[in-house]
Amino acid sequence: MILGIVGGSLVALAAVVALVISLVTGSHGGTSSTASPTPTRAKVPARAGSAPGTTGAAAGTVPPLPAFAPPAEPGADCQYPPSPDPSSKPVSPPPSGRISTQPAQIHATISTNFGDIGIQLANAESPCTVNSFVSLAKQQFFDNTECGRLVDAKEEGTLQCGGPDTEGSGGPGYQFADEYPTDQYKPDDPALKATVLYPRGTVAMATSGPNTNESQFFLVYRDSEINPESTVFGAVDEAGLDTLDKIAKVGVAGNRESGMPASTVTIKSVQVG
Repeated sequence: MILGIVGGSLVALAAVVALVISLVTGSHGGTSSTASPTPTRAKVPARAGSAPGTTGAAAGTVPPLPAFAPPAEPGADCQYPPSPDPSSKPVSPPPSGRISTQPAQIHATISTNFGDIGIQLANAESPCTVNSFVSLAKQQFFDNTECGRLVDAKEEGTLQCGGPDTEGSGGPGYQFADEYPTDQYKPDDPALKATVLYPRGTVAMATSGPNTNESQFFLVYRDSEINPESTVFGAVDEAGLDTLDKIAKVGVAGNRESGMPASTVTIKSVQVG
């Protein structure tokens, strides 16, 4: 899983969207960083790695994300209980209970110091996650925050953002359950621990374990091997991918595979609609 960055304790698009969905249906600072098969939150930017022994995504041996089969009632009961760690930037939790899956896609723009990143939020597939992201954006939670982790590895190319604290750590003070693709598996399915291909342009959540989604998310700028425990909730448009590529070119501080970007990446604002 892709680890989120927390300050405190380790806790538990429409062509492009069509492209990502087609791939899905046919087919994340400090002194240490640890390999992990799913992007997660941590005190330091722990990298979202691949499981030991897996082959690079470019080799074509990694299966795609599973086809999306809608749950019986997607978005029927979205809950946002308090997380173990309080937030340094308190916000109100989003509306809970039944959340509409219409419209199926919602446009948002992440404005950074490198340029804009347009995304289409996958409201039909992950409504609880989209509901949270939209709520946080409207409360200006993401404004003037740093993207705390860049991964430039053979198996993964991601940029992680969304934490309000130093080096992109922290969260909003609440958490919520996993959605697509995790909800396509039974809880005890070993396939949850095997990597799949998160295609370029995917937007997904970083967590510290099952059902510990908060505010940190990652943007995939290169096809990446990640196990399917990171909720996919959107896709980046072509212009946004160009911005991501600019960020990726700056590299990771210290010439490492994972860590803070060599140049500060700041989210100036997130606009919905």
